[in-house]
Formats: sequence, C-alpha cells, structure tokens
Amino acid sequence: MARSTYNLMWNDAHLELENILIQETSEKPHSPEKDRVVFFQQLATLYVRYIQIFRRLETAYDQMAHPQKRRVLQLVLDGVMGRLVELKNDMVEKEFSEYHYMDDIIQDLKLTPGDLEIPTPRYFIRERAKVLQERAKMLSRILEKMEKKETITVTAVRTLTVEEAIKFIQIAERARQGRLRAKFMKEIRENEEKQRLFKEKGIRNSDQNEAAVQIQRFWKGFIQRKKTKRERDDEMIFLGMCYGPEDSQPSPTLITAKSAEIHNHQQQDIYEQEFQQALQTTKEKLLEMEGTNMRENMKNQIRQWFIECRNLAGTFPDYPEEEDGGSALIFQEKNPAQLQTELAAKDTEKEAKSRKMQESNKQNDGIKSKAAEEEEPGLKLLPSCFLPQIIDGHNVYKTVWQHRDETANFHQRHDLELIKEEKRKEIETEIRQQVDELMREELKNLKLAVDKDKGGRTKTSKKQKKKKGGKSGKKKKKEKDLTSDRTIESLYQELVEQGILKQANNVTLKDYLGEYSYLGTTLRQTDIEPMPSLSDVRQVISLNAILPLGSACVHENAPLVKSILLVGPKGVGKKMLVHVICTETGANLFDLSPLNIAGKYTGKSGLQMMLHMVFKVARQLQPSVVWIDDAEKTFYKKVPKEEKE
Repeated sequence: MARSTYNLMWNDAHLELENILIQETSEKPHSPEKDRVVFFQQLATLYVRYIQIFRRLETAYDQMAHPQKRRVLQLVLDGVMGRLVELKNDMVEKEFSEYHYMDDIIQDLKLTPGDLEIPTPRYFIRERAKVLQERAKMLSRILEKMEKKETITVTAVRTLTVEEAIKFIQIAERARQGRLRAKFMKEIRENEEKQRLFKEKGIRNSDQNEAAVQIQRFWKGFIQRKKTKRERDDEMIFLGMCYGPEDSQPSPTLITAKSAEIHNHQQQDIYEQEFQQALQTTKEKLLEMEGTNMRENMKNQIRQWFIECRNLAGTFPDYPEEEDGGSALIFQEKNPAQLQTELAAKDTEKEAKSRKMQESNKQNDGIKSKAAEEEEPGLKLLPSCFLPQIIDGHNVYKTVWQHRDETANFHQRHDLELIKEEKRKEIETEIRQQVDELMREELKNLKLAVDKDKGGRTKTSKKQKKKKGGKSGKKKKKEKDLTSDRTIESLYQELVEQGILKQANNVTLKDYLGEYSYLGTTLRQTDIEPMPSLSDVRQVISLNAILPLGSACVHENAPLVKSILLVGPKGVGKKMLVHVICTETGANLFDLSPLNIAGKYTGKSGLQMMLHMVFKVARQLQPSVVWIDDAEKTFYKKVPKEEKE
C-alpha cells in the first residue's frame, strides 16, 4: 500500500479516538450505573472500540517510515494497549470471570469475530532484532558445544582372546538362528489359525476365478470412490468453498504486498539513521550559531530582574533554587514584585501544610463515614493511568501533524524545522543551568558588596541551611549477590548446560487455532456458563502476558499480573502457549519444572543458588518467562511410589 494509506489509517484512528476521549473525559461527572448488565454493555463497547483503534495504530506504526511521526504514534499505541489491559481488568473485577462474550456487541457494531483478535505488535521483535539475534547465536553456540561433548566419548578398547571372540560369535549365531526359528513358527501358527477360522465359518478355499472376481470388485470400488472424491472436490472449488491446485502457490498480489512491507522496514531503518544523525548535527549547529546570544540574553534579563527587585523591594531577591525551576521562574508572565512575594511565601507554605495535615487527619474518619453514606451506590470505571498519555499523544497529533502540509515530503523523511524547535528547548535548558550557576555567584557578590557598604551581615536562606545538613535516613540493605565474581554470560551458559534455560519453539499465537464462541451471551442470559473457546484463551494470554512483557510502558503502569496459571487436561496446548509467549515477545524461557530440576542443585544452598542465578539472568536479559510444569508437584510432602523414578 502507498504511504498515504497509512497516514489515512492514522488519521481515522485519531478521529475515533477523539470520540472516545470526549466520552471518557467529559466534564460532567458520570453517575454510578446501578444496572450491572447495562454497565457491562457500556464497558464492553468501549473495549471493542479500543481494539479497533489498536489494530489500526499497530498497522500504521509497523509500516510508516517517517521517524518523527512514529514517535508520536508509539506514544499513543502504548497508551491504547495499556487502556485495553485496564478495561479488561475492570471487566474481570465486575464480572468475576476471565472470559467475556461480546457477540451481541460485535453484531450491533457490524464487526466480525476476527475484528476482536488482539494482534501482537510487530515492533516487539523487530526493534530488538539485533539483541535477539546475538542472544540466539550465543544459545546455539552453547548447545552445539554440548552436542559435541555428548558425541565425543572416549572408551578404552580391550583386545579379546581367541576363546572370547569365538564365544561372542557363537552367542550371536545362536541368537540369529533363534530369531529365524521364531519367525517360522509364527508363520505356521498364523496359517493354522486361518485354516481354523475358514472351517468354523464354512469357507472353502477359493479357486482362481473367484479370487480374480474378488480383486476386480475391490479395485472397481476403489476407482469409483476416487472418481467420486475428485468430482466432489471440483464442485467445491467451483463454488469457492475450498482452494484449487493453482491457489496452493502464493498469489502475485500477496508477494508484491510482502515485498512492499519489507521495503518499508528497510526505509524505516535508513530514515531512523538519518534522523539520529540530524539530531546531533542540528544541535551542534544551533549551539554554535545561537548559543552565545541565548546565553547573553538570559544574563541580561536576569540582571534586569535583580535591578527591578532592588528598586521595588529595597533588597536583592533570593535566587530560585534548581529544583524549583531556577531562572525559568523569572521569565514567566509575572512582575518582579509578584515573584519576590511568591518566593518568600514558599517557606511559610511548607509550615502551614504540616498544620493542615494534622487537622485533616483528625477529620478524615468522620469525612469518610459521611462520604460513604452520601455516595450513591453503583458501578463506575476505575481511574486510568494511560488516559493522560493517550491525551498527550492525541494533542500532539492535532497540533503538529493533522493539518501539516507534506506535499514536498513525498519520501516521508524527517522534518528539520521540528528538530530545530526541539533542540532549541534542550539547548535552552542546558544553557540555563550554566547561566544559573554563574548568576547565583554574581548575586552573592552583589549582596556582599551592598552589605559591606551598609556594615551588615548576609542572611542565608532556610533552604541553603537545609542543604548544608546531611541527609538523614536509614540506608536500605542491599541483597547479597552470591555470584558477584561471575559474568552474566557465564551464568547464562551454566543455566543452558544444566537444561534450565531452554530454546523456545518457534510458534506464534496464530498457530493456536480455535473458533470464536458465538453463543456465549445467549448461554449466560439463560444462567449457563459457557466453556471458553480457544479464541477467548488467545485474548486472555495476549492481554495478560504478551502485551505487558513486550511493552515496558504497559508493564510499568498497567495492573500487575505476576503469574498465570494454565490448567487443563493433557494435549490442550498449555505448553504451546508458554512457547508462544516467548516467541511473540522474544523472552528467555527458564524451565523450573520439578522433573527438570530434580538432582541438579541439591540441598537448601543449591536451591538458593539456582534461584539466584535464574532471577539475576532474567533481570539482566529481559523479558523472561519462568515456566513450572506440573506445578502441583512442588508441594509434595512425600513423593508417591509411582513417581519416584
């Protein structure tokens, strides 16, 4: 597809996102919904709409080549992913179930079950391709060394005497004759059994004509069945119900589309390198051309502020501290008198806050009880951590990109003017810090000079006194590193050699085939809890495991899911889902199953060392998955007799 297509897809996603944000951030407070069914319908509709936005943004981000657009897009994409996880968590808390059925909602919105599938963002793997390739090479090298060690077995060869050699030959010959004799006896017994069956059923030995008729009958039946199957297949191909031989080869259109996607990925890498180089060169040029003037203007403005405060208040002001913003406070739209009173009032505000906190703590118990009585019972959405991020990204899109004329930027390279605006702000903050240090010294010298003329002493501010004092507080005890003298590579190699760190099978979430549950809502309305379909399992795994592991933003801010319990009979795909999570996110797979770790690290100290190594490597080489198969066996007080082996 053309690059304009992805720009339109991005635009459509933001139009739909704007409607949702108006609904979610309306100034009128939403009254609690008393009807649980109505509330779930509203929540599920919001969830389905966010999925559609997520699918569009993910496709646009994967194929868009403009480096600055992709940064804004990723900000919104991570926010939408996190919001999906939050809404799913809300539905779980309200419905007390991990599985939810929305067949009536997708029917109202004219969607298909495929539109509810949550795709895995392709940038999880693609943007970490180099790291994952190096890790895969290291793992393959270790496994190759292990295979060579297993194949190379040094055995001492002992020469046999003539008597021993004759004895071995006799044993082998007797065994050969015994096998032949057993084979002959088996054939004789089978023939006798056939003759006995023929006699019991009254079947006589057929002559050659009857045998030929039987062969012809079976052969004609086989040919007719084959012909009928071919005619049925031709009919299904004619009706468009299955693929023909010509469809087994990939379509030229699909090949062209795939090559276009690969070309877009290559262009992304090229444009990203150009963008990073432009960031560096633009900053150096701006610093060389505008840095001196910017520094002198700041100094002049700050000196002018000194003079104006001196004329109005009679004394030089206190310089704003670095944590308060430094001289940036001076350039706000305030006159010097307002700034002087504002800086003086900050010390008194802190004292007043402590008094208010004490008074408010006393009133909290009474207020909480009254609020509980006044609060209207009902269901409400939980507060979101991702809405501010989505709003920020949406506002950047509206102000910068929505109406920007890009007719001259056909190849979608970076915009130099935007880089200059961004770098000017960075240079300004860097220069401001340098200027603040110089102007603090200049203000100190001015105060000393004026106080010497008056014969007085300078007063140090409370903040400076506080800074002179050391920091009070207990230091947190650091965890003891049992392997401080070893590198991560050596720990990684040991875990691989012990069979604890394994190579995940290359399977994706699409390979976990299963249909959507079409009657889920109908069954629940009749108080029948439906069995979750494999489509529901895919969605739960994607939201609770793949998205938080693949995106650091979602992992840090979304509701935390520490572990997932996969329960079911043998052969339903539990182990496959573990490998799917590792494949989709590029995660390491640590196998701590009881059967796998038995006898490897014995004793309490050995178990402690193994866990320390696993968690140390897992933290350093994130993301990582710790898999415990047959987890119930770790709680055995005594191993059963049938499982001791």
